[in-house]
Amino acid sequence: MRVRLAVCLGLAALFAGCGHSSATPFRAQVRFVRADRTRIAWYERGQGPPLVMLTGTGSTMAEWDPALLRLLARHSRLILFDYPGVGLSGPWHGRTFDSLASAAADLMNAIHLSKADILGWSMGGFVAQRLAIDRPQRVSHLILAATNPGGSHAVLGSPKAQEIDSEPDPSEADILHELYPPDRQAEGRRFLRRLERASQSGEIPDDFHVPAATTHTQVAAEDPWLRSNRNYRQLGRIDAPTLAAAGARDPVVPPVNLRLISTRIPRSEFAVFPGAHAFLFQERRPFTRVMDRFLGR
Repeated sequence: MRVRLAVCLGLAALFAGCGHSSATPFRAQVRFVRADRTRIAWYERGQGPPLVMLTGTGSTMAEWDPALLRLLARHSRLILFDYPGVGLSGPWHGRTFDSLASAAADLMNAIHLSKADILGWSMGGFVAQRLAIDRPQRVSHLILAATNPGGSHAVLGSPKAQEIDSEPDPSEADILHELYPPDRQAEGRRFLRRLERASQSGEIPDDFHVPAATTHTQVAAEDPWLRSNRNYRQLGRIDAPTLAAAGARDPVVPPVNLRLISTRIPRSEFAVFPGAHAFLFQERRPFTRVMDRFLGR
């Protein structure tokens, strides 16, 4: 699912005239680990039980809303990373979401995490589902946001939303149209300004480069995901407590997908928030409260 944010704006234009912020003392320290035949870039923030965060198509670890990260970091040790082929990480030698789940597991091995809570947003939800199915011992709790179960049961958004979702270089207007409802576009622009300030201050890495070839490969991986019912059938094997969260006005992933996921996973609950594809940014305080309760924080 297409979730490209700051990179499509052009960094020179994005950061022009943006002053350095000294209000946030945290500075992201990017580290690197070897994983199979590549390198994975990652950083961490906060203290508490680990929460591995899996982002969407064509996005880097810098593209989570800094305001959401500040809230989550109060009670969790956030683990953020670039998928292979994205940002500061090395090449991606795979072609499937299973291979990205393997990369997440490799990172966990390298930093000595035997188990963690997993948050998968959009395409990251595909990766999170495969991780929970294939490596159940690695997942304490599973949070799936704005994602689908794959196969013939998946309900896609409008043709326009799907077109934008697959575009390597969408316009700012198209991005905000998918991430925020039409009457909340000002909030979307504030989100982009938060990215600007956080990148300038070092609160998030200056890490927004995603090659078009990687985006095309990630988008291509959605074809077998949607053609096969394998993942849908295997959802019943997930034993981790699961929160399936949806945006009520998501044009990319209608909420029915998350309801369906919650009916397939035995220990799961379903929650709907106001907002579109980036409802977890727009409604970050209610979303964080629900997550903290679900995780027993």
